[in-house]
Amino acid sequence: MGRTLKSITQVFLEEEQAFARFRRALRRSDQLVLDDLFASARQHIAAAAYASHALPFEVFLLSMLLEEHKEVVRLRQLVEEMRDGSNK
Repeated sequence: MGRTLKSITQVFLEEEQAFARFRRALRRSDQLVLDDLFASARQHIAAAAYASHALPFEVFLLSMLLEEHKEVVRLRQLVEEMRDGSNK
């Protein structure tokens, strides 16, 4: 019989658990930020499954980066809107 592969969700949960000691060593405010990063990666579990990447954690990091960049773009747009509004 062939071997059973772990689902991407199982892999994600294992990766998150692997950082538990690191998380505990952080200040509370940093723990919350790390939790947010993992939550943002969790939003892209389905895409990570399709990636079939050899190193799933890289896909999770890219998912975190994607969400952070979306926030930067949103904030840039907000700043531009505020600048345009103050120039009128």
